[in-house]
Amino acid sequence: MTTADTVLAPVGASGFLDRERTIATAGFNRWLVPPAALCIHLCIGMAYGFSVFWLPLSRAIGVTAPKTCGDISLLQELFTTSCDWKVASMGWMYTLFFVLLGIAAAVWGGWLERVGPRKAGFVSALCWCGGLFLGAIGVYTHQLWLLWLGSGVIGGVGLGLGYISPVSTLVKWFPDRRGMATGMAIMGFGGGAMIGAPLANLLMNYFKTPSSVGVWETFVAMGVIYFVFMMIGAFRYRLPPPGWQPEGWTPPVKANAMISKNNVHLNDAHKTPQFWLIWWVLCLNVSAGIGVIGMASPMLQEIFGGKLIGLPDVGFNALDAGQKAQIAAIAAGFAGLLSLFNIGGRFFWASLSDKIGRKNTYYTFFILGIVLYALAPTFAAMGSKLLFVLGFGIILSMYGGGFATVPAYLADMFGTQFVGAIHGRLLTAWSTAGIIGPVVVNYIREFQLAAGVPRDQLYNTTMYILCAMLIAGLICNYLIKPVDSKWHMKEADVAKLQAASASAAAAGPHGSYGIGFGGLDAKAALFWAFVGVPLAWGVWKTLESAVKIF
Repeated sequence: MTTADTVLAPVGASGFLDRERTIATAGFNRWLVPPAALCIHLCIGMAYGFSVFWLPLSRAIGVTAPKTCGDISLLQELFTTSCDWKVASMGWMYTLFFVLLGIAAAVWGGWLERVGPRKAGFVSALCWCGGLFLGAIGVYTHQLWLLWLGSGVIGGVGLGLGYISPVSTLVKWFPDRRGMATGMAIMGFGGGAMIGAPLANLLMNYFKTPSSVGVWETFVAMGVIYFVFMMIGAFRYRLPPPGWQPEGWTPPVKANAMISKNNVHLNDAHKTPQFWLIWWVLCLNVSAGIGVIGMASPMLQEIFGGKLIGLPDVGFNALDAGQKAQIAAIAAGFAGLLSLFNIGGRFFWASLSDKIGRKNTYYTFFILGIVLYALAPTFAAMGSKLLFVLGFGIILSMYGGGFATVPAYLADMFGTQFVGAIHGRLLTAWSTAGIIGPVVVNYIREFQLAAGVPRDQLYNTTMYILCAMLIAGLICNYLIKPVDSKWHMKEADVAKLQAASASAAAAGPHGSYGIGFGGLDAKAALFWAFVGVPLAWGVWKTLESAVKIF
């Protein structure tokens, strides 16, 4: 019987971070790989929750109240040590996060495929946690440019590498459930803020003193915690040997035209129309959702006003300061609830895509999204908090589902050989959406305000524009066809690449080699609990605040 050791025997010495050291041997359980990916994604997912630091940092010098300096420019804010920073200036961190995430994933995606997920996860941890430490120095010395450089730029590179590190690995381990596998990992990125935001609040309250708001100390503490988790994840990554496939599973006999058995080279993928159509599909789906995420709290407050606190006839402008503080707390629960839908959607929709196909899944995103965005003004006019919250919850589930389904869509189109690197390049669509979505929502809101539109109708036009964006995405998805065979790699070239990187030829025997068995055995159950308990705590904290809406 052929074993993994005979199929894949590492040649010569290799470092403990090298790809050869991550090849699984007989007895390894493939269900240990998803929680390893979650260890990294739950940490870097805190990027979504960074706004928890903005208000405390806006009074880092004044401590009890912001120390403002009039019309200070953004350039002056970067270097001032005597004035507190504006919340809007710190909000640029989100742009840095997601632009750098897309750039890093695109630039280093090919490198990741060569060196393997362990080294990429290790470097991601150094960048993300090192960025937090440098950001802590920026907060301590009150240098905004250093906060941007540390947490924003260096941390953003860590986001990109950490985000794509498990994708090709999980697709290879779960050829029978590609969508579910990537959904499990990418679910963690959406869930990172659910854990990180309440944890940051606990730590800031613990560290705060009469002279400190506790932010720089929290950065250091979270950097240490995240580094430990990310190291565990990086060193638990394993790759299947060439020719491995799950025990008892064989590729479907009935061919599916939308699932290619061939590979397209990284250098050719972007030359195909399929790459750019999927790029626009992701960009338009994300643009619509990310704009809503950024304005979720003020949107709920302005549309429902006094209805949130039992005053159905009192609009937002008529509320006093105390009442506005009450509805702001309730709206925070709405933002948290949307995060929960975002997370659940990543697993649900990606898993469903294994049954109905990626193209049909995106058809669902766009058609259902168009209907829900079009109905949102009606739900608001009815004064139905339940329908409004549920509608946007479903929309955000499809936002998350779009992220989780796209790696499997790419694997279907371009094969698994370069899927991680191709996914990295596709994430520039996310960077673009991170600019388009908020600009559309924010600027239309300002235009409507200037035109004297009532607060409860501020977002009606925006909803119809987002519908138009989803219609464009629907057309792009319709146009996606199988990749032309002229772009397919020859089997001999694929085998040569795999032989060079893994010391064995894929053209050899296929089988399970005693690898991948076990299911949720004791070892896997403990590892899942290790990542599941913090996630369950985050869900509980989110639901605790969300129930206040109703």
